Amino acid sequence: MSTTTCTADAEGHVAIPAEMRRRLGIKPGSRLRLSEERGRIVVEPVKPRTVDELFGILKGSGAMKVLIEERQREREL
Repeated sequence: MSTTTCTADAEGHVAIPAEMRRRLGIKPGSRLRLSEERGRIVVEPVKPRTVDELFGILKGSGAMKVLIEERQREREL
C-alpha cells in the first residue's frame, strides 16, 4: 500500500500521481468508484465487465421469452 498527499483545487479536483495511475492501470477515461469509509475517501478503479461476467445476467427475467412471443405474433399478422 502506498500513501501520498495532494491538494484539492477550488473545484474539488485532485490529481492521482502518475506512478499510482500506472500501477493501477488508470488511464484517461477510466471509471473510478469513490466511497466514504470511516471519515476517509476511498478511490478504486472500476474494472470493465467481461462478456463472461455478463453472460446470463438477464436469465430468469423472462425478457427473451417475451421477445420471442412478440416476434411470433408479428409474423402471424
